[in-house]
Amino acid sequence: MKNHIQTGMLLAWILAGATVFAGPSGFTLNDKEYFERQGVQVMAYQDIYPEGHQGGVVIIMHGTRIASNGDLRLDETPGQWQPVPKQISRTVEKAGSLITVNLTYPDSSRNLRGFNPIKYPDFYFNYTVKTRSEGAAIVVTVDLNRPLPSFLTGKAGFNLELFPGCLFGKTWAMDDQSGIFPRQANGPGMGCRQGEGAVAEPMVTGRRLVVAPEDEELRMSIESRNGELQLIDGRYAHNNGWFVVRTPVAAGATVNAVEWMITPHVIDGWIGEPVIHVSQIGYHPAQRKTALIELDQNDKKRGDAKLLRIGADGARRVVVSQKGVDMGMFLRYRYLGFDFTHVKDPGVYMVKYGNTVSQPFRIEADVYERHVWQPTLEYFLPVQMCHMRVNEKYRVWHGLCHMDDARMAPVDQNHFDGYRQGPSTLTAFKPGDAVPGINIGGWHDAGDYDLRVESQSGEVYILTQTYEAFGIQYDETLVDQKNRIVEIHQPDGKPDLLQQIEHGVLSIVGGYRSLGRFYRGIICPMLRQYVLLGDGSTMTDGLIYSPALKEGERTGTHSAVPDDRWVFTEDNRRRDLVTAAHLAAASRVLKGFNDSLSVQCLEIAEAVYGRLVRNAEPSGRSGIHLAGELLLTTAKVEYRDYILNNRESVVKGIGGLAGLLGGMLAKINDPAFTEEVTAAARTYAERNLKEGSENPFGVPYRPRVWGAGWDIQDFGVRQYFLHKAFPEIFSAEPMFNALNFILGVHPGSNTASFASGVGSRSAIVAYGVNRADWSYIPGGVSSGTALIRPDFPELLDWPFLWQQQEYVMGGGATNFMFLVLAARELLDGTEQ
Repeated sequence: MKNHIQTGMLLAWILAGATVFAGPSGFTLNDKEYFERQGVQVMAYQDIYPEGHQGGVVIIMHGTRIASNGDLRLDETPGQWQPVPKQISRTVEKAGSLITVNLTYPDSSRNLRGFNPIKYPDFYFNYTVKTRSEGAAIVVTVDLNRPLPSFLTGKAGFNLELFPGCLFGKTWAMDDQSGIFPRQANGPGMGCRQGEGAVAEPMVTGRRLVVAPEDEELRMSIESRNGELQLIDGRYAHNNGWFVVRTPVAAGATVNAVEWMITPHVIDGWIGEPVIHVSQIGYHPAQRKTALIELDQNDKKRGDAKLLRIGADGARRVVVSQKGVDMGMFLRYRYLGFDFTHVKDPGVYMVKYGNTVSQPFRIEADVYERHVWQPTLEYFLPVQMCHMRVNEKYRVWHGLCHMDDARMAPVDQNHFDGYRQGPSTLTAFKPGDAVPGINIGGWHDAGDYDLRVESQSGEVYILTQTYEAFGIQYDETLVDQKNRIVEIHQPDGKPDLLQQIEHGVLSIVGGYRSLGRFYRGIICPMLRQYVLLGDGSTMTDGLIYSPALKEGERTGTHSAVPDDRWVFTEDNRRRDLVTAAHLAAASRVLKGFNDSLSVQCLEIAEAVYGRLVRNAEPSGRSGIHLAGELLLTTAKVEYRDYILNNRESVVKGIGGLAGLLGGMLAKINDPAFTEEVTAAARTYAERNLKEGSENPFGVPYRPRVWGAGWDIQDFGVRQYFLHKAFPEIFSAEPMFNALNFILGVHPGSNTASFASGVGSRSAIVAYGVNRADWSYIPGGVSSGTALIRPDFPELLDWPFLWQQQEYVMGGGATNFMFLVLAARELLDGTEQ
C-alpha cells in the first residue's frame, strides 16, 4: 500500500501507544442524549446536515470535533450533491445505553432541490443504525431491511469522516502498516466510472485503524468486526472533502451488515482550559468593558481575573484583579464576567485568568477610527464587484468577468442552487435568448459568483443607510464604470460609498429595464462552473452564446460555447416590494451623484408601488416599507395616507421597520400614530431584553447549525435605529453587545473576530472566492460560530464550511461597517 512506514521499532512504538487507552470507567448516555466519558463525547444523529459535514455519528475529543457524518452513504467519498438519507425516527434507551435510528434512502425531498451527478436507478431501502456503549468503546451497528442492489456493491458503505484540519502531519496505523495524513490530496486515483468522477485509491486497508497514536488528545481506534476498513482521502474527489474511514457493505448483507468498535482515548481527569473572550480591537474609554471567561463545566476552581497593562518595554502590570461574576451556563460551558469598565487610561491591555491570557487589545478614544470599518470598504466590496477587473497595485483580484450575462433561463427549471423558473419566462424573452443590459454592476455572492436580487438590493440599502446616517466621504478606490476597471488604494475624488451604491443599483435597474421586472437571480448553468475555485473571469468566455456558430467558432462578441449565466425571474410580491423600497432609498443618496440613475430608481419604485400596492390588498410590512421609503424620498401625501390606513402593519412589524421609524414618524407628524407606535416599541424592547438575558452575550442568540453572526449584526443595526428613534426606550447597550459578539465575544474556543483582518486575531481562513488558497478578503465577515448539536459551539480554521466561515452580500460585512461607525458616533458623544 501507499505511504507506509514499516520500520520495526517505529511501528512497534506506534502500536504500543495506540493500545493504551487510559481513563475512567466507560461511556455513559447523559441527559442531553449523547455518550460521554470525561473529555470525550459521541453524538448519534442529533445533527442532520451531511452536506456541511454535520450529521450521523459525531466524535468530539478533548474540545476538538475529530469525526463526523458517521452514516451509510452510497459513495466512497460523497460530495455535496450526492443522495442523502432521510431520518425516520430516533430512540434513546438510557437504561440500555443505546441509541437506535431508523433511516431510508433516498431522501427525495432533499434530492429534488439538488443536482445528482450520478444517475442512480430507481430504488429505495431502509436501514437502522444502533449506537451503544461497551465499556471504554462505542459500538456502531448497521442493519438493512434488504440487500443492496448490485450496482452499489463495493460503493455503498458505512463512512466516518475525519476532520483534516486537526490531522495534517499526524500519523495513522492500520494493522501492521502506518503513514502520515498529508496536507494535500495525492494520487493515485481509481479512475472514473461511467457518469462519475474520480475517486482516490485507499491510503490503506485493514481491520483496525488507529488515528493519531502520538497525540493524547486525538488518539482513537476504529475496529471493524465484519469487514475491512478503508482510509480514503475525500479531498481527491472534492476540494472540500475530509478523510473518510469506511467499510463497504458486502453483497447480500442485511443484519449486522457493518459493525464497528470505536475506542477514543480518554485523558483521565481532563478539563478544558479557560477561554477568554474580549473585543479583538479593544474598547473606547467611555464604553462598557466586560470580558467573558468560558469554563469547562467540570472546572470548579475560581481564581482572580486580571487586567494587565502592557508597557512599551513588554512589562505587564496588573491594573485590576478580581473574581469574575458567575453569568451561568450556556450550551456546555459556564461563563464568568470580568467587568473593567472603570479603566479608562489609554494603552494596550490583556486579560489573564489562570494560565490563559487573551490577545492584546487597546483602550483608546480612537479605537474605532482606523483599521476597523475601512477594510470592508477598501477591500471586500471592491473585490466582490462583478463585471469589472479589480486590481490592487501588483495584484489582480479578478479579471473582467461575466460580460456575456445573461441568457434567459429555461422554463420549468429547478436549478441546483435553488433557483426555480416556472412555466413562463414572465418576459418577452424566450428561454435561451440573450438578455441585454444586465452585464453591468452587482457584486458576486461569497464563492458562488451568483447575483441574487435580495443580496444586491440589500447591500444597496445598508450602504444607503450608512451614507445617510454618517455621511462618510472616504475615498480610497478608483471605480471606472466606462472602462470596467477598479483600482484599490487609488483615490479618484469620489466617495467610495456612493460608488458602491451606484454599482449595485446599476445591476438592479439594468435588469428591470431589460426584463420589465426585477430578476430573481443570475447564476451559472453548470455545476462545474458553480464549484469554481479561482478567478471569476474564468467561469465563462465572456462572449455571448450564439447557436448559429459551429463548435470552436467565435467572433469579437459571440461564441459557440453555451457557458453564459442564466437569468431567472419570478412572481414574488414581497421580494418585489422590498427591492423597490431599497431603490426608493438609493434614489435619495444618488441625487447629485448620478442624477439619471437616481430618477430611474424612483420611477421603478413608484411603478412597483402602483402595480402591487395602490388599489391592491394590503401587503403587510413590505408594503409599509416601500410606502415609507417613498414618503421619505418624495413627501407625497398618498404614501403618508397608506401608512396611516395600515398602521397595524407598522405595529406588528416594528422590528423590521426600525431603520424607517424615526424619519417616518417625523414626516407623518401624527401624535396618535406616534403614541401607538411608541407603545409597540416598548413591547418589542421588553422582548429583546428578555431574549438577550438568556445568554451571557447580551443579544438574542439561540444557536442553530449555521453561525448567527449575520443575524446578530442585523439586530445591532436595528437597535441603533430604535435607540435613535426612542432613546428613552432602547438603550444602545445591545448594539454594542452585537458589535462585540462579532469582534470576539462569542462562544467556543476560537476567539477570533469574524471580521477578516480586523483585530489582534481574526478569521483569516474564510469561505470566500479565494478559499482554495486558505486565505481571506480583508473586511469580509464570516457567518461565525456554528452549533454542533446539541451543545458544542464551533468555529474551525477551515475554508470549506460555509455555515461557519462564509462571506455573503446583502449586509454581512456592511452591517459590521455600519455598527462600527454607529459605535464611533455614539461614543464621540459618550452616549451608550
